[in-house]
Amino acid sequence: MRVDKYLWCIRYFKTRSIATKACKEGKVRVNGDIIKPSREIYPTDKITVRKNQVNYELVVLDTPKSRLGAKLVDIYRKDVTPTETLQKLDLLKYSKEYYRKKGAGRPTKKDRRDIDDWFEEPSNNDSEE
Repeated sequence: MRVDKYLWCIRYFKTRSIATKACKEGKVRVNGDIIKPSREIYPTDKITVRKNQVNYELVVLDTPKSRLGAKLVDIYRKDVTPTETLQKLDLLKYSKEYYRKKGAGRPTKKDRRDIDDWFEEPSNNDSEE
């Protein structure tokens, strides 16, 4: 089975074209080698996928016939990603939330309307008196 199709079947990528693009960009390695999307994979191959700033490491157990449900994925692959790598992903997520609070940057449409209303109120009161 092609490596791009395999990664799509085991739900590492949402579409097969995204999996193909990742292979072309060098984000997928099989047994340590950068590969093309058409590279055939076999059981016991070790795949490394760089996604969301994390290197996921997989061992191929078997090749599925078609795309799988999420519960059946573990039959066809073994995830050997180090726990330290996954902890870095959690830290990255928390650091983004710390530096960028929601709504702290550019004003939303509602914020702009509130600001406009606040500036318009004094001018309306002056004209009424």
